[in-house]
Amino acid sequence: MTTAAKTHTLGANGPQWFDEGICKLDDFIALVSQETRLEDYAYADAVERNVLIYGNRLRNYVGTPEERADVQAELIRALSTGPGIVVFKGAFGDTAIVDSATASFNTIIAEQKASGAAAGDHFAKPGANDRIWGALDKFAVREPEVFADYYSNDILALISEAWLGPNYQVTSQVNVVNPGGAAQTAHRDYHLGFMSATQAERYPAHVHLLSPALTLQGAVAHCDMPMESGPTLYLPHSHKYDAGYLAFHKPEFTRYFEDNYVQLPLEKGDAVFFNPALFHGAGHNTSSDIRRMANLLQVSSAFGRAMESVDRAVMSKALYPTLRQLKADGASERFLRNVIAASAEGYGFPTNLDRDQPVGGIAPESQAELIWRSLQEDATEEDVARDLEAASRRRLTDGQ
Repeated sequence: MTTAAKTHTLGANGPQWFDEGICKLDDFIALVSQETRLEDYAYADAVERNVLIYGNRLRNYVGTPEERADVQAELIRALSTGPGIVVFKGAFGDTAIVDSATASFNTIIAEQKASGAAAGDHFAKPGANDRIWGALDKFAVREPEVFADYYSNDILALISEAWLGPNYQVTSQVNVVNPGGAAQTAHRDYHLGFMSATQAERYPAHVHLLSPALTLQGAVAHCDMPMESGPTLYLPHSHKYDAGYLAFHKPEFTRYFEDNYVQLPLEKGDAVFFNPALFHGAGHNTSSDIRRMANLLQVSSAFGRAMESVDRAVMSKALYPTLRQLKADGASERFLRNVIAASAEGYGFPTNLDRDQPVGGIAPESQAELIWRSLQEDATEEDVARDLEAASRRRLTDGQ
């Protein structure tokens, strides 16, 4: 068994880079074959198909800072060394709050359709789902009172604080899988899960291990989700496979997931949270009349940002004539790419996915990619200025 696939310890004898060749299905199977034992989790009510289930009694143990810390310590273990996934039954005890939010989301979806806007999906065929990108701010602006009722929910805060600490940032994408909607391809999530295997290989091994600590994935059920509606598919313990951001692209891992996934029915008001490295995907909605709506929550660490504010669009615009001349004078690709890396925004996120949808991949074009493409096309300064301004506008929220 490879050291990289089994352990989270990297050192002198461990790999500093992962590549697809390191991915061994037998190693993966050994990890996901572990058993989740209820006796290891004092606050859980049950284990169903290796998934930890927490019920209403959890609320009895978070009344003091000391009790809350103990519960959060258990949730941290559940998401790290445990199965990587927890279900909170009745997270929204008052489902009328969920219904009010659902009404707001349905209105937004109807308005999107009426305007002709298309909301693509990262891991499913276009048109299979209804999506609301940037649902958090749309919801807050449209229905501030309902928003306050909804996001005052302490279960959402409890798990977010447990995994990320204070000052976390919430984003939300509402996903509706319509009757007949096919299952998503098994995947991991943001950050490295939104990259191709080739892109992910460029990041050192310790970043592969760090990435899951930067975000928390969750979903609130906005309707009852019986099995025929296709609730999300999960593979407990799969987040522990160190090279998993490469492995999920490999067909033998996909086949194993499809043969061994776990799927649990949910009721309106339930919430699921999982380590973003967990292999998962939306299920196939085989029902004739259930529009399976979930509010997908992606909660981010406060630390995922730079210390200073920098206007990289202005920098890129100013530097482009110099870069163009240097290229004409025979500067090497490495020279040019180093300058671009130090000046342009190299990451396609955060953005407004209504306007800046991925084209030819699962992430929008970054500033750095725009500048490099422009150099290859020998674009004029005017063209680059126009393209940078258009890209900046696409990233703005509707209220900006």
